[in-house]
Amino acid sequence: MQKLKDSNMGYTLRALRKANGYTQDQLVAKLNLMGIETNRNVYSRIETCELNIPVNLLVGLQEIYSCTFDDFFRAPEDIQNM
Repeated sequence: MQKLKDSNMGYTLRALRKANGYTQDQLVAKLNLMGIETNRNVYSRIETCELNIPVNLLVGLQEIYSCTFDDFFRAPEDIQNM
């Protein structure tokens, strides 16, 4: 899968995770319990923008964070103001 250019979604996902008080391990465990298989290494690479996020993982995060999909496209610094 080719990485999207100029995407800061990974950094926004990191900001959302931290704002919600989760470690990467805790978040990955929640996703796995929802049937969304991933691991901390993959999730870490998504947060550092090395990998694009799969749609099923994005849907799971939307449910965990109770946010809109638009929130994933905010600037990371805007997350704390939500």
